[in-house]
Amino acid sequence: MQYYNYIKALHLIFVVTWFAGLFYIPRLFIYHIEASQKASPEKEILAKQLQLMSKRLWIIISWPSAILCTLFAIVLLILNPGLLQQSWMHIKLGFVVLLWIYHLRNHMIYRQLQGDEVKYTSNYMRIWNEGATLILFAVIFLVVLKSAFNWIYGVIGILVLGVLLMLGIKLYKRIRDKNTKA
Repeated sequence: MQYYNYIKALHLIFVVTWFAGLFYIPRLFIYHIEASQKASPEKEILAKQLQLMSKRLWIIISWPSAILCTLFAIVLLILNPGLLQQSWMHIKLGFVVLLWIYHLRNHMIYRQLQGDEVKYTSNYMRIWNEGATLILFAVIFLVVLKSAFNWIYGVIGILVLGVLLMLGIKLYKRIRDKNTKA
């Protein structure tokens, strides 16, 4: 247990860097999708630069952070198996599974865009971008409040956050469309 807090600190550091990658990669996807609609040679120049930026972020930061975050979490659970007896931890691990699914789905989109295959709209990706935000909010509140977590308020809070994020995306789209036409 002497090294427990060091391992916990490393886990948290890689949680932060993993989320940084998960927040930024969909933004790069959005820019890539929008660049694919431009005329040549701007389209090719932007696509090449965005592919490079995405590759560096995804391969050098996001994947290693996800793996190290998970490895340090496993070590923490081995060192403190009592955590697995707590119901909030079961729920947190469920959100971690959702986060890994989100990560893997981003990997599929990453691979498609690396091959110049555009399957989604930039508006879809703006909504998709909020997936990590919702998971982060849920996990942070769950970890901080633990057994004091009130499910009714928690579920309502996540739903309200989701609605606010969607309204923000729609408002941003209106502003962008208005500025584009002007």
